[in-house]
Amino acid sequence: MDKHLHIVTLDVPYPADYGGAIEQLYKIKWLHQLGVKIHLHCFTKSRPAAAELNQFCESVNYYPRKTGFKRFPIFTPYIVASRSEPALLANLQKDNYPILFEGIHTTFLLQTNLLKGRQIFVRLHNCEYRYYAQLAKHEKNFLKRLYFNYESFLLRKYEQRIAKRCALLAMSESDLDIFVKEFKAKDIQFIPAFVGWEEVTGPEGKGCYCLYHGNLSVNENEAAAAWLLQNVFDKSGLPFVIAGKSPSAALEKLAHENEHTCLVADPGEKELQDMIAKAQVNVLPSFNNTGIKLKLLNALYCGRHCLVNTAGVDGSGLENICTVANDGPSFKKAVTELYDVSFNEAEVEKRKVLLAGLNNNKLNAEKIMRLYWPD
Repeated sequence: MDKHLHIVTLDVPYPADYGGAIEQLYKIKWLHQLGVKIHLHCFTKSRPAAAELNQFCESVNYYPRKTGFKRFPIFTPYIVASRSEPALLANLQKDNYPILFEGIHTTFLLQTNLLKGRQIFVRLHNCEYRYYAQLAKHEKNFLKRLYFNYESFLLRKYEQRIAKRCALLAMSESDLDIFVKEFKAKDIQFIPAFVGWEEVTGPEGKGCYCLYHGNLSVNENEAAAAWLLQNVFDKSGLPFVIAGKSPSAALEKLAHENEHTCLVADPGEKELQDMIAKAQVNVLPSFNNTGIKLKLLNALYCGRHCLVNTAGVDGSGLENICTVANDGPSFKKAVTELYDVSFNEAEVEKRKVLLAGLNNNKLNAEKIMRLYWPD
């Protein structure tokens, strides 16, 4: 019997050029490869329709994300309210196939009983209320900070309601713990992130600089990059490169204050992967301990040494293949030590063993299939 599945994504998952898109795209690819007939529903704001998705899906539908003042949150979080679309409900009601909602963002319909009786799982990309609280903490603009705090307030209530109403798939053990302890979730399972890397390819030997990479338009990532410049590499003399999308003028200026630090704005995918592979140390602190950091997985698969803080690996199972530090002095000490240590075959093998068991796309796709089709 054919296995059909509706997947509702929070954005168009192609190209896979940021963490959420990577996780969604490779889940779709592997479910398709294992024989699932996928009916994809994508919300979109600025990302165009992608014909490449047709090769993995029986059908692909696109819905405009309704942004602007009219969607400003009053009772429902903005990330949810802006993804309400009657056409999605109409398409889901054409059959009785099971449904996977990607992220709390896509779950507007679950506030109603209009999908009663359907087999539904919600994939958690983060504990969103904590994520938005962190965005507020690092936001300098008063109005944006006000919005992030209010969104966090609404999301806490909303996630609590969803946790009691739906079956959940957590991407990290820490998110699973939050939903169980804080929100009393009864039906929740841990399925690790899907990734775009099949093999550990970090080159042996030594690189010639330290690297931080991320989407620099996200204030949390900008804050992490600035913290490294001011607290770790300020007087180290070690070459340090920041790379990422849409950096602010302030961060660019800060990155070029020292001769040994610089910033590469908007690198292409091939250029970024080349930078990750050539770095001696991928330095990736996080100010948010929810979800899973796909950029860290990228560095673990494709780069040499990885230096993180506890928040960056909390609940991920990756701490045993990273060096962990938690303040400026300990980061300075660790990066100085790692800069002189050759990356060797033993480190490569250690990563292969752990990642093969944790972020195995085939095994994780099979886990999802067994949830929908136990036989």
